[in-house]
Amino acid sequence: MELMDRPFVVVAGSFAALSLAAVAGDLIRERTRPLSESDRSDLSVVLAAMLTLLGLLIGFTFSLATNRYDMRKNYEEAEANAIGTEFVRAQLLPSESALRVRRLLTRYLDERIVFYTDTDPSQLAKLNADTAQLQNELWSAVIPVGDAQLNAVDALAISGMNDVLNSQGYTQAAWWNRIPHAAWILVAFIAMWGSFLIGYSGHRRSRVLFLVVPVAVSIALFLIADIDSPRTGAIKIAPQNLLSLAQSIRSQ
Repeated sequence: MELMDRPFVVVAGSFAALSLAAVAGDLIRERTRPLSESDRSDLSVVLAAMLTLLGLLIGFTFSLATNRYDMRKNYEEAEANAIGTEFVRAQLLPSESALRVRRLLTRYLDERIVFYTDTDPSQLAKLNADTAQLQNELWSAVIPVGDAQLNAVDALAISGMNDVLNSQGYTQAAWWNRIPHAAWILVAFIAMWGSFLIGYSGHRRSRVLFLVVPVAVSIALFLIADIDSPRTGAIKIAPQNLLSLAQSIRSQ
């Protein structure tokens, strides 16, 4: 599990690092020559530019995180639609194949719900293996239909099965698509330098005000990391469409 998969570690670590950077800047200022007014004026320009850049970077990473969150949510809806459509189209197959496909789709739907609700990373390997096995069985269930004389009705059912299998791949790709490490490193670097300059350019001996920016930035990074962590964050993708489909199927 990566560091960014632990949002509470991110907020604690970023707050500690940024606070230490601000205190370090204050200590260095106290132990060096006093800043002249011209030096403070130049430093304020640099600090304003640094904080502006930090704000833009945080906004950029937040946008990346929310876009990926929306993508994962949309693919959950698309996956439920694909499974539900194929469950209905299975009626077009011969009775024996239709019964097998529906039974396998019900099991497959349960596996997909577990994918969204299971928070134990150690179970992912087994879950992925079971899902791949079920996908092979689902495709094997429609192969005999395709090997026979194919008509437009059978082709519709086979096409729906292809959509079911593809939708899982799109979902998995969206869950792997995370904020790049380079973006996190750049935000951390700019935030550290900004906090250092705040401490270095301070007038007061009280260091309480130096914690304002570390607190604000840490909370922002926590929110970004939480949204970008689809499995371990507090903000998760609830499989509402898949659960609704499962309830509908079981009620039939």
